[in-house]
Amino acid sequence: MPSFDIVSEVDKQEVRNAVDQVNKEVSTRFDFKGSDARVEQAEYVLTVYADTEFQLDQVQDILAQKLAKRSIDVKCLDVGNVEKVSGNKVKRSVTVKTGVETELAKKIVKLIKDSKLKVQASIQGDSVRVSGAKRDVLQETIALVRKGITDFPLQYQNFRD
Repeated sequence: MPSFDIVSEVDKQEVRNAVDQVNKEVSTRFDFKGSDARVEQAEYVLTVYADTEFQLDQVQDILAQKLAKRSIDVKCLDVGNVEKVSGNKVKRSVTVKTGVETELAKKIVKLIKDSKLKVQASIQGDSVRVSGAKRDVLQETIALVRKGITDFPLQYQNFRD
């Protein structure tokens, strides 16, 4: 029976490369001379440090640009609140969301069931498996989900006949 998976994945190496590029650019820019502006990475959690909130926003803009250049959708970033660190320094936590959360998975399954297409959708961990009798119906399902879910980056993998 033909099937495919709806997932949301981010390449960790590309995130690391983007963070390295941001740190390199910040260290060479004139407006950041003498400041402690940088980005640190721990798995999928990025921490942006700066001297002021204005610089923090600038570093975050540079980060978004570098991630976009490396084909990582910035919609998968969950930006935290600004926190004060010692002195005048500030930091902000940015989480790179991976996997389809259960709330979004339920929304996808409901969208597919409401469409009356002859497919079955089931939640399997952090992905949604869609199976149907014909390949054409599965392709229609992909088009439907692309049109219906625009606020989160999704990939379609394991397309099997």
